Amino acid sequence: MESTTSIGFFVAFSAGVLSFLSPCVLPLIPSYLSFITGMSLEEMGDHRRAAFTHALLFVSGFTIIFLALGATATGLGRVLQAHQVWLERIGGALIVFFGLYLLGVFRLGALARERRVHIQNKPLGYLGTVLVGLAFGAGWTPCIGPILGAILTFAGTQGRVSQGMLLLSFYSLGLAVPFLVAALAVDRFIDWFQRYRRYMPVVTKTSGGILVFLGLLLISGYFTVLASWLSDLTPAFLRDRI
Repeated sequence: MESTTSIGFFVAFSAGVLSFLSPCVLPLIPSYLSFITGMSLEEMGDHRRAAFTHALLFVSGFTIIFLALGATATGLGRVLQAHQVWLERIGGALIVFFGLYLLGVFRLGALARERRVHIQNKPLGYLGTVLVGLAFGAGWTPCIGPILGAILTFAGTQGRVSQGMLLLSFYSLGLAVPFLVAALAVDRFIDWFQRYRRYMPVVTKTSGGILVFLGLLLISGYFTVLASWLSDLTPAFLRDRI
């Protein structure tokens, strides 16, 4: 069980990073940074501490939403715990569904419509930045929705609410860390983005393939087997510290 939980945290963190790299999020990062800080990209380079503080409050806002979603998903899973095997199979099927969507196998209007909450005028001060983060977390854009939905589905298979919340905290961390790095070095981020943008479709397809693979593992019951195998490959001194 511990090995399954550990690999789940790794998957959740990786999903957060992939969400950041998605075409619906990454191109908007400069706009979000300018909006929450009230500064231009050039000004942020001269006020890195203020930019980082606003970025930290922003990620705190969407983390609150994701933790609440994780608790809700796991709570529902506990209600259905008597049917744990079928819950994992249905959850795996949903994750495969999200993966096929990212692979472009089909299009669905409900996932293609943008669901972000728009704030025309951000309230002044740090509280306003937190509110924008809450609004970001409450809305699912076309790209982040399938990945987040897959993680929430996996959270629903966890035995305890605390496990589901921890799973979503790792997802939030994967999304937050690159955002904070971008806030600290916005000039380098812009340069990197210009080189990376050509690979964005590949990242989306890769995300879809990973979700399909993980979904099939859940359906077949081999997710636990894979986690145990990876745990056996981990050196004992490192495994004892995980």
